Amino acid sequence: MKETLKVLNGMLKAGIVHRYAIGGAVAAIYYLEPIDTVDLDIFVQLEVSGSELSILDPLYEYLCARGYRARGEFVEIEGMPVQFLPVFNPLTEEAVAKAQPIKYARVTTFIMRPEHLVAIMLDTGRAKDYLRIAMFLEQRAVNLRSLMPVLRRHGLAEKWKEKEYRFKR
Repeated sequence: MKETLKVLNGMLKAGIVHRYAIGGAVAAIYYLEPIDTVDLDIFVQLEVSGSELSILDPLYEYLCARGYRARGEFVEIEGMPVQFLPVFNPLTEEAVAKAQPIKYARVTTFIMRPEHLVAIMLDTGRAKDYLRIAMFLEQRAVNLRSLMPVLRRHGLAEKWKEKEYRFKR
């Protein structure tokens, strides 16, 4: 993963992405006990020009020019399948903007904060997301005082109340 992160940082330095943050299961693993995952989810903030359908084109062009190839929804970067997800709403935009810098094998990277991960999982609402929310709560990996303002800001407080039975024990 170290080499994959170096490539991501190269994209940042080259201006291909303005910001990025690790999200999804790999980010959850940073805060929780290990869970199973097959890919690295990278949320990216990109310059929007032209059609929004081609928003990832500069990213793919950059990576292809360096020998990396797309395989389905992933790009294989240094042996790691990476899925790039452009920020798609104010919640994911805030999650990337407020991502915390960390060191992984002496490489600086950015990871979403637990309150944003939980909010995104609540918003997405898949069964596996509710299971992960339960893990965040059980392992005290998210601070409810930090989480609730995020949920309110993004219109998710009511959904939290409605779905709370699914992840609170």
